[in-house]
Amino acid sequence: MASLSLLYLFLFLHLSLPSTGASERVLLRSLGDVGRGADAAVDLNSTNFDEVLKSSPTSYAIVEFFAHWCPACRNYKPQYEKVAKLFNGPDAAHPGIILMTRVDCAMKVNTNLCDRFSVGHYPMLLWGPPAKFANAKWDPKQEKSDIQLIDDGRTSQRLLNWINKRIGSSFNLDDEKYENENLLPRNASDPAQIARAIFDVEEATAKAFEIILEHKMIKPETRAPLIKFFQLLVAHHPSRKCRKGSADLLINFDEMWPSSHLSLHSEEATQLYGSGATESTAVCGKEAPRGYWIFCRGSKNDTRGFSCGLWVLMHSLSVRVGDGESQSAFVAIRDFIHNFFICEECRRHFYDMCLSVKTPFESTRALSLWLWQTHNKVNERLMKEEKNLGTGDPSFPKSIWPPCQLCPTCHLNPATSTEVQWNEDEVFKFLVKYYGQTLASPLTKEASTVQSQTDLLTTNDSAGGAVSAELVPVWAALGIALASVTFGALACFWRAQQKNRKQRKNWS
Repeated sequence: MASLSLLYLFLFLHLSLPSTGASERVLLRSLGDVGRGADAAVDLNSTNFDEVLKSSPTSYAIVEFFAHWCPACRNYKPQYEKVAKLFNGPDAAHPGIILMTRVDCAMKVNTNLCDRFSVGHYPMLLWGPPAKFANAKWDPKQEKSDIQLIDDGRTSQRLLNWINKRIGSSFNLDDEKYENENLLPRNASDPAQIARAIFDVEEATAKAFEIILEHKMIKPETRAPLIKFFQLLVAHHPSRKCRKGSADLLINFDEMWPSSHLSLHSEEATQLYGSGATESTAVCGKEAPRGYWIFCRGSKNDTRGFSCGLWVLMHSLSVRVGDGESQSAFVAIRDFIHNFFICEECRRHFYDMCLSVKTPFESTRALSLWLWQTHNKVNERLMKEEKNLGTGDPSFPKSIWPPCQLCPTCHLNPATSTEVQWNEDEVFKFLVKYYGQTLASPLTKEASTVQSQTDLLTTNDSAGGAVSAELVPVWAALGIALASVTFGALACFWRAQQKNRKQRKNWS
């Protein structure tokens, strides 16, 4: 009973983690609505300003402080919108680089916010890293500040010229989606780039489940593999929203997709996949899938994207599980791809490589290195095919990974050598840091208090990143393994308790 109580407490704390907040949902809804005629710039106010900017995946942000009664502000709005449409929304030419926002200082609720940033004229534009705006103040007399006044942005062209000069880019107002993708210098040696992939991992998770529902792939014979994969996501998905969404689905799985109905070819069975079910199965929050990619964005519509996001998810899971979970995690990933990845050739190739594994995995290191080697084998095969057929992404050609400039210590021989010799100890350290510590949901101040209570029981992200499997105490590893094995039974128990409470309430 003590272990069951511990597990119940673990689950309660795990699901009690708040999402990144209503403010982030406002941001994501605003970004997603651009294509439907809404403004491209995101309207912020004192209730969501700090949280939206703190959780933004972009490298930079522009905040326009204006007043709705100001004629000059009204005339400037179309100019600002022209630039905002380049960076905000699913149809943006360059998403994930600059978040363009505005604050109406004429609204009383924003008076203190505008005072924080010393707004002395309208419109006033400030530039800086998004997180630097959160809970911050700005004074034009400050000698050193990460926030900078944009002093020449009176027209859309002049604002874009200022941006290009500031970050060394060459954006144009007539840029369109998937064109001019190389206008912003890329730094392949910067491992922090993977931090932007947290939104793509959420997108890939939501897209995968959307495909499962669209193609009616939940059947009596596929229920168990899907449940096992959800258990893995609940414990180790790098995104808190996806962990919570997966847990909600797992708890209600039998009710939403009863096995007795899945085998029927009837209208009742079809209704299980109807729009109502889809709306209530937001595995990574209602805003996902959003319809666009950031880290995994290709230079063409049909490259990278979903497959990139799925690989990042699998790598992240492989470094987050404990040693005692490595084999069960491998089985969950293998069976998920085998049953639910809709690309037949890709699915078959991956499953064949899984079948070549003859010895069960006994450590996180073994699993993560196997997946890394498997990914490189896939890249080697696709390199040849894409070169012959001309179907690759010219901006992101397939390559053996990680390159020397990203992880110099991973390579035993010079970068010019045709056949790479690897230092696998260094590769493993790199994978843990890259996919575990750097790739993580940004924590809100409110969530960090609750998160600290669960860090010893999970390998989830924290303010310092994911907990390395090598650093997890033995008792914690045993607790994680026990939680993973018994989660299905606990979820059923919890759901039964919820139903009993609901029935008692109805009777009373």
